[in-house]
Amino acid sequence: MKETKQASGSPEARAAMHEMMAAFEAFKGANDARLDEIERKASADTLLEEKVARIDQAVSSAQARLDRVVSEGRRPELGAGPSTASRSPSPLHGEETKAAFDGYLKTGASFGLELKTGLSSAPSSGGYIVPEQTERAIERRLMAGSPMREIATVRTVGAGVFRKPVSIAGVGSGWVAETAARPETDPATLALLEFPSADLYACPAATQSLLDDALVDLDEWLAAEVEDAFAAQETEAFVNGDGVNKPRGFLDYDIVSDGDQDWGEIGYVASGGAGAFASTSPTDRLIDLVYAPKAQYRPNSRFVMNRRTVSAVRKFKDADGNYIWQPAQRAGDTASLLGYAVTEIETMPDIAANATAIAFGDFRRGYLIVDRAGVRVLRDPYSAKPYVLFYTTRRVGGGVQDFDAIKVMKFSAT
Repeated sequence: MKETKQASGSPEARAAMHEMMAAFEAFKGANDARLDEIERKASADTLLEEKVARIDQAVSSAQARLDRVVSEGRRPELGAGPSTASRSPSPLHGEETKAAFDGYLKTGASFGLELKTGLSSAPSSGGYIVPEQTERAIERRLMAGSPMREIATVRTVGAGVFRKPVSIAGVGSGWVAETAARPETDPATLALLEFPSADLYACPAATQSLLDDALVDLDEWLAAEVEDAFAAQETEAFVNGDGVNKPRGFLDYDIVSDGDQDWGEIGYVASGGAGAFASTSPTDRLIDLVYAPKAQYRPNSRFVMNRRTVSAVRKFKDADGNYIWQPAQRAGDTASLLGYAVTEIETMPDIAANATAIAFGDFRRGYLIVDRAGVRVLRDPYSAKPYVLFYTTRRVGGGVQDFDAIKVMKFSAT
C-alpha cells in the first residue's frame, strides 16, 4: 500500500508551527501599538506602519511555509509502490497494463495499450490511455495541490457532459387529519445543470537516460511533472473561468445583492466602503457575510480569499478587542476567521472597487468539479530532441451546483 508522509508530527512541521505562532504574537504586539497611536494621534507613525507591514509579511511567509509542509506531507513519495485500491478487474491485468505503459514511456512501444483518437486526423490529436495507477497518482497529487479540490465536491464521470437535475423549489407538503382528503400538492420545480468537461493539457519533458533509470517510478514522475501546471490552470478556472473550453468559476455567475438573487445568481454583501472595508466597524460586514447563507450551510462553511486580503483582515479586532483572525493551532489545521476556516486561493481578486475579493459558504455543497475518467499521454521524441515530450491530457469541468451555498463580499458602499 502506498504510504503518505505524515507532516503533522514531523520536526519541520513543528518548527513551522512554532515560527507561525511566534510571528503572530509579534504581529499582535506591533499592531496593538499602531492602533493605540491611531487612537491618540489620529494616525500612526510611518516607521510603526512599516514595522507592522514587515511582521505581517513574516506571518504570511510562516503560514505559507506551514501550508507547504502540510501539503507536501499529503503527497505520496516518489518511488513508492502502487496503491492496492484498484478499479481494474484483475490485479494481473493491471500490472500488465502498467508494464506496457512503462515500456511506452521508455521506448515508445505501444503494444497492449488502448489508443484514444481525437477528432482531428492529425496523429497528435489522440494519445494512449494511461493505466489506472497513473491516473490515481495524478488525482492524488491534484487533490493535495489544488485548494478548490480540497473544499469542493469532486465527481468522476464517464461522459463528456455531466447533467444534474436539482430542485429549485421543494416538493409541496401539508398537514391533514387522519381521514381528511389529501389535496394534490405542487410538484417540485426542477432545473437541469450541465457540467461539460474540457481538455486540460501539459507537456512535460524528460531525457532518455531518466526514462531508462530503473529506480524512477514513471507513474509518479509523470504525476509530479503535470501537477503544478494542472493545479494552477484548474484553480484559475474554478474561480474565474468563463465556461468556454474550461470550467465555469463561481465568480463568473451573475452577482447581485443578497436577498434579491434568483436561481443561477450569487448573492453579495457590501463591504461598506468603495473599494475598501468600512472605515468604522469593518468586522460587522464580515459577520453579515457569515450570516448571509442559510443556517444549514454554515456548519461546514469557510472563507476563501487571497493572501493580500488575508493580510488586511488579520488586523481587525472584535468588540472585545480580540483578533478575529487566528493561526492554525496545530499542523494540518487551517487558519480561522471569526471561527471559520480560511482557504487561501491566489486567483481570488484583490480588494478593489466592486471586486468580489472574499467568498464564504459551504463549497462542498456549492461547487462541483467533474473529472472525465481517463488520462491520455502521447509520446513525442522528435519535436525537442534530445528531449522526449509527453503530451498529457485530462478532461475537467466544473460549476456551481447550489447557488444558496456560496456568498461573496463586494467591495462597494452599497
